[in-house]
Amino acid sequence: MFARLALATALTAIGVAGPDAAQAQAPATVFHRPGRALAGGVQVARAQGSVTIDWPAADGERAQLVLSLDPSTPLIRAVSVAGKTVLGGVDPAGVVTVGTRDLKQGWTIFFDNPRQRPFESFPLTLTRSDIRVVADGGYTKVIVGGAAAGPFSGTYQFTIYPGSRLIRAAMVLSTQRPATAYTFDAGLSTASSGTLPWRSIAFTDMTDQIVRKEGDASRKPAISPKVRARMIVAEGPSGGALGILPPPHQYYYPLDYANNDNSAWFGSDYRALAGRTGFGVRQTLEGDRRWVPWVNAPPGSMQDMGVFLLPDGGDAASVTQAALGYTRNDRFKAIAGHRTFTSHYHVEHTEAYLNTARFQQSTQVPEGLETPDFVKRFKDMNVEIVHLAELHLPREALDRAGDRLTLLKTMHAETERLSDDRLLLLPGEEPNVYLGGHWLSFFPKPVYWTLDRKEGQPFVEEDPTLGNVYHVGSQDDVLRLMEAEHGLMWTAHPRIKGSLGFPDKHKDTPFFKSDRFLGGAWKNMPADYSRPRLGWRVLDTLDDMNNWAAKPSERKFAPGEVDVFQITRESELYAHMNINYLRLDGPLPSYAGGWASVLDALRGGKFFTTTGEVLIPKFTIDGAKSGEEVDFGRNAIVRAEVEWTFPLRFAEIVSGDGKQVYRERIELTDTAPFGRRTLEKRVDLRGRTWARMEIWDVATNGAYTPPVFSAGK
Repeated sequence: MFARLALATALTAIGVAGPDAAQAQAPATVFHRPGRALAGGVQVARAQGSVTIDWPAADGERAQLVLSLDPSTPLIRAVSVAGKTVLGGVDPAGVVTVGTRDLKQGWTIFFDNPRQRPFESFPLTLTRSDIRVVADGGYTKVIVGGAAAGPFSGTYQFTIYPGSRLIRAAMVLSTQRPATAYTFDAGLSTASSGTLPWRSIAFTDMTDQIVRKEGDASRKPAISPKVRARMIVAEGPSGGALGILPPPHQYYYPLDYANNDNSAWFGSDYRALAGRTGFGVRQTLEGDRRWVPWVNAPPGSMQDMGVFLLPDGGDAASVTQAALGYTRNDRFKAIAGHRTFTSHYHVEHTEAYLNTARFQQSTQVPEGLETPDFVKRFKDMNVEIVHLAELHLPREALDRAGDRLTLLKTMHAETERLSDDRLLLLPGEEPNVYLGGHWLSFFPKPVYWTLDRKEGQPFVEEDPTLGNVYHVGSQDDVLRLMEAEHGLMWTAHPRIKGSLGFPDKHKDTPFFKSDRFLGGAWKNMPADYSRPRLGWRVLDTLDDMNNWAAKPSERKFAPGEVDVFQITRESELYAHMNINYLRLDGPLPSYAGGWASVLDALRGGKFFTTTGEVLIPKFTIDGAKSGEEVDFGRNAIVRAEVEWTFPLRFAEIVSGDGKQVYRERIELTDTAPFGRRTLEKRVDLRGRTWARMEIWDVATNGAYTPPVFSAGK
């Protein structure tokens, strides 16, 4: 464990350091040398006109970040690994595009389009008013003062993680401007008139090949290519490479379509960066041209607009592979005793199948739909169980495809055809009738039901081919159906989108209090970079629902959902995904045998949810697993086995007593990347009715467990 030391080193360099700005002569720099080493073996040394941060990276090597104290020269003098400088002579580059939020529904909003109102893009300016080196727990921050972008102001910060080559580079800015929604682009740049400090700019294209733009080809007017792995690379003039990669989930604000939105840039005069040549990552302004909400910036909130710099002694392929290690190659790791489960996909394969078959006049599987792209993508990512949300189209589109029972029959047949021993593809809908808000349905086998029960029509009828066909026309009918077929229902995107105000508005109804109502689904929405966790909207809902519960049958859970539409080979799916690890032993359930065990795991809270980088394969409170009961006491032992890729930031033990929510934080800034550990803490849980755990890393990736419950409460 790295020693922790509250230590500050002040380095002052008064002047101006913005793109093509007139430079002022810097006064003498005041340097307060540390009296002892920073945590983790980080060393700070002052040389003529510069300061060097030196730290243990990995495998016995050390890395260095050299910053210039002369405001007439680029801020980043060198980034080195194992004695090799991979890139130098560059400045931080940033563009903040500022628009206006419609606050009629407050800050928890998806249905908004700041792109359709006036907006303006501003470049990062950095005066280097001062430089401070401070301990951040076991990590080290280098804070450069005098950062601004339009109405935003603050600092520019580098964060060093001992045991890792990673450097977090962030514009940490706030604004007092009301109702602000924004995007940001980040990277590194140099004056367009100067000598290029790199040999080439490189990225992985949609054919999974490395593309290089060498020399002056990287100086042409800026473009934004489609890239794999969400990153772009500069290869150094003498070897080595430096990649820029965003936080893999936090950086991407929510959209309906997980499109590959050309999320990297390189070249000259990108957006507001006049006279600069650079490279970096970007956020799309137009999104999928539906609802494009951008990022929240409430007045006074400190927006941490960060990306990661990853130096490497090899070439672009080497640093790309190193970067992909942090997302496990955009795959969800197999864990013994668990199966990966994901929910809420509007791929609309059923409608496509029927319409394409009609167009081709085919009685076989239509050409082009033999193995849809979404099936291939799920298998490539080790997604084993997928719960669809089909038939989420306007009534006219569904009527063109077929009647209700034909649609269901086709959905059932196709999910069975596309399932095998690697993928269990399951029927499901977002029917959104009678209950209020939007909700998902999930049954343990194919079930036939209609949504518009007529007066005098029986609740259930026997069809000679399909068997039971149910007809629902009220909340009571929906609950009867779920009870009859052992199904589950839950709120989709609670407290936002079409569920604004739900499940709160129906928390006292019989269907909500039923054990057939699972709870609400978790997704990162909305985006706000002042927050230390993703999806706080749903985590708060989960806590409230369990504080509402008056008896064990009313306990609720919050599995992750993805809620995206069409998926293609080019989709940037991983960035928008999360995954649930269900505690399921033995082989993957088969379609023919039914999947009641999947619903039992959800209803029993036998899972954990993660963005993929942080794993909690074991979690107990006094030996009880999530979803189980135990007598809470004064010295309850909370234990979790944790595995991670990015260095961790903190864990929290969250509990409730039916009225309030309590949080106990565990700092984890002593962690290097790619680790595992058993966390154990004694907590006073007297009077609490439930308790759960969250863990978050430095990229705001995270994982959380369902609650353990107090026995009989």
